[in-house]
Amino acid sequence: MSDIYELRVKGHLDDRWSDWLEGLAVQRQEDGTTVLVGPVVDQAALHGVITRIRDLGLPLLSVKRTGPCGEQR
Repeated sequence: MSDIYELRVKGHLDDRWSDWLEGLAVQRQEDGTTVLVGPVVDQAALHGVITRIRDLGLPLLSVKRTGPCGEQR
């Protein structure tokens, strides 16, 4: 079962990066950050997304697990 994660990075990403970042939704914030939100299947996939963020040269500000996939918030 997947977990839902929110990863916040400094800077704004274009929506086209969603596919490269495992299909996470790209949500640009007014404070100049981007929140990437969506299901991540396991820890290996999470580390893969974090590695891709690093490869883009974006500072990773936070990683937050918000709950299991399908859980009401």
